[in-house]
Amino acid sequence: MADVLRSLRLGGRGDPARACALALGAEGVALSLLVGNGRTAEPLWCHPEVSARFEELQFTLGEGPGPDAVRTGSPVMEPDLDRVRPDRWPALLPPARDLGVHGVCCFPLGIGAIRVGVLTVLCDGDRTMSVQQSADATALAAALTGALLNGDGRGQWGEDGNGNGDRGGSGNGGPVLGLFLDRPTGLHRAAVHQATGMISVQLGVTMEEALLRLRARAYGSERPLGEVADDVVARRLRFNDNDASGNGDGFDDDMNGPYSPGDGKG
Repeated sequence: MADVLRSLRLGGRGDPARACALALGAEGVALSLLVGNGRTAEPLWCHPEVSARFEELQFTLGEGPGPDAVRTGSPVMEPDLDRVRPDRWPALLPPARDLGVHGVCCFPLGIGAIRVGVLTVLCDGDRTMSVQQSADATALAAALTGALLNGDGRGQWGEDGNGNGDRGGSGNGGPVLGLFLDRPTGLHRAAVHQATGMISVQLGVTMEEALLRLRARAYGSERPLGEVADDVVARRLRFNDNDASGNGDGFDDDMNGPYSPGDGKG
């Protein structure tokens, strides 16, 4: 862990998620940054694949240890999901077990009321987290918080307007989003952000409610949130207000082509 923290201070690159997982002795590690007005969790890196799938599951459902850690500002330690009350995360627990996730510990990134992200650590089959592992994860979360809040530009992000500028969306830490990343890609969930805006216009609701509607659609159709968002952006799926009046399911599906952009509905 000392080597990992030193690499962070020096702006090192490579595979940080793998390095952190090895240093922590964990099944997996994921780092997400909170972006936009809705404070959406944007994944920066994950290792291995199950970590990415678990992060996507939490994001789709809007519940789990990650969202709880962000909301409370305190670590959420659940190294054995079998011991968690079923009513705590009713939608999350069954699919998490199907993924083979035994336990999860999430550490919020932030200072005081400021929240900038969350570090997710998947526990191994022993369903425990030692005192040393907890201390190391806490130190890592603090170091990542400092890097994101006090970036010095080592991330080498461009300002060409093509997704390579300040992607933080919160005014903090944009230059250091490149830390530990091999390539300056755009937002992983750009389609979700765009779809949320479109649904907000279509239904005349806030962005927060629009995201809830999008999540409900993904959950009800048992599809990843990103896939449903892609359909909205491509105008294969459009939300209407029938669900509010009780006359329909609140969705219009059109798999034959885009809707006319001139209908005033976004």
